[in-house]
Amino acid sequence: MAKRVGVDKWIFFITLVLVVYGLAMVFSASAVVAQDQFHNPYAIVGKQVGWALGGVFCMVWLMTIDYKRYKSPRIIFAATSATTVLLVMVFFFRNSHNTHRWIRFGGLFTFQPSEIAKPVLILFLAWFLHTRLGSMNDWKNTLLRAAIVPLVFIVLILKQPDLGTALVLAGVTAMMLLLAGMEWKYLLIAAAGAAPVLAFMLFWVAWRRQRMLVFLHPDSDPMGAGFHINQSLIAVGTGGWFGRGFMEGMQKLFYLPEASTDFIFANIGEELGFAGAMLLLILFLVLGFRGLRTAYKIRDPFGRLIAFGITTAILLQAFFNISVVLSLLPTKGIPLPLISSGGTSIFCTLASIGILLNISKQVD
Repeated sequence: MAKRVGVDKWIFFITLVLVVYGLAMVFSASAVVAQDQFHNPYAIVGKQVGWALGGVFCMVWLMTIDYKRYKSPRIIFAATSATTVLLVMVFFFRNSHNTHRWIRFGGLFTFQPSEIAKPVLILFLAWFLHTRLGSMNDWKNTLLRAAIVPLVFIVLILKQPDLGTALVLAGVTAMMLLLAGMEWKYLLIAAAGAAPVLAFMLFWVAWRRQRMLVFLHPDSDPMGAGFHINQSLIAVGTGGWFGRGFMEGMQKLFYLPEASTDFIFANIGEELGFAGAMLLLILFLVLGFRGLRTAYKIRDPFGRLIAFGITTAILLQAFFNISVVLSLLPTKGIPLPLISSGGTSIFCTLASIGILLNISKQVD
């Protein structure tokens, strides 16, 4: 019998703190740009507040729904099919920044199907693997079949193109398979097969090759391909221990690109300094620890795989985003969960945490 009578309060309250933290920093990073583009300093943060409120309501609702309901094949197949259709539909909408990532409903509403793909992929893998834990070395009937949906999602997302999100999905898939009992040799075989494809995408696609060269030599093209990362490092470097102060950052004033989205951590480093950045990292680490604790304590393999997958996806995405901002990885567009501006991202992350919270209610 489950002993817990309520959700994991650490996960719940840290999530809310991260949402508020993110909204404050989105406003700080976007107010001047929003005033210039929309003549309203609240234009960008206002949309983010709406998505955040919707996400919090969805989180509270989902944490009351027994996660075991998602074991139904009808739900899993409907979710994977709908997500695949949405990932294909993006190519029928006009591109933005030379990418096809959004579905638009006029000027009223847009959303990004690749964000929906993350929780759907986790639910699919948990459902498919939880009854096959004893046959994880059967590459033909278990591993190959388990890889079909992830491969479809990854290929469609790479086509958009969105290498960052595709790598997050690949990482989550690999770690869930390992948790389920897959031997490391299969992961190494898959990595060896994927390496030439990844190398081709990084070094034969011109703009990605430029980013890789700039990553190796940041000062080689400071006004071109290296502009993003150089401005990011200037922002982080000028923040010092305690930063310039909230709303006092300079790089967001048309120097730092995507200051409220992909590079919001740089704005945090500049305005709140090392102390503010470390506080954010500690919040993510505690959230990750409590999520992994839930995965460890739940006896149901289905619940364990879901909890592990959701927690891993959040931590892996945060790791990629922060590493890019600090020039530890080549530049790629990927939001910081719960912090960056992006409606679909914060909504889907909060919905996923709602499922995680329901699992936390049922740990032994």
